[in-house]
Amino acid sequence: MLHIKQFTFNHYEVNSYILYSTEGKCPCVWVDPGMSTEAECNEAFGFIARNGLHPTHILLTHAHVDHMAGLPAATRRYDLPVSTHVDSVSLLCTASAFGSYMGFDVPNMDDLPRVLLNEGDRIKVADDEIEVRCVPGHCPGSLCFVVPGLQVVLTGDALFRGSIGRTDLPGGNFDQLIASLRSRVLTLPPSFEVLPGHGDISTISDELARNPFL
Repeated sequence: MLHIKQFTFNHYEVNSYILYSTEGKCPCVWVDPGMSTEAECNEAFGFIARNGLHPTHILLTHAHVDHMAGLPAATRRYDLPVSTHVDSVSLLCTASAFGSYMGFDVPNMDDLPRVLLNEGDRIKVADDEIEVRCVPGHCPGSLCFVVPGLQVVLTGDALFRGSIGRTDLPGGNFDQLIASLRSRVLTLPPSFEVLPGHGDISTISDELARNPFL
């Protein structure tokens, strides 16, 4: 069975998640490494080391720089590619410009090794798996990660508690985001927990009942 460790990083308070097993070789998957300081890097790297974890994948829900400020450090430390959608590649390649606008000092990330994810892909972690679902609308290449064994969905900036991701940035599309959520997220069982890219955890049932955008 997988466990989840949540961190909150940088001045945008991004939720970063490590999904890990304590059995066998203790594999783990890291979602949205948003560290922006040495102290934040040490916090995440220290957790992995203290628990004897072995990262196998680094996943991006989307390629806005607040969610990937620590990506160069994480991929370099663990010698792993970044797993993302093909539509996120252009944002990786312009990370420095967007980073400057958002208060981050990051390089362009076009030279990072990549694995491209598609709708329906499944990522094996110990005896569990993570299902990839495409949810464009907040920005091109946005993904959600469904973990049936834990009954959770990691929604990045597509869905928040009581809200949805903004759609006024380049590539955003409100109608597309609502359609993505209705077809690929809200169809999950009501008991599934929603682990968003910012803010508090919710459930599918709560969002169906109380989210004014839905």
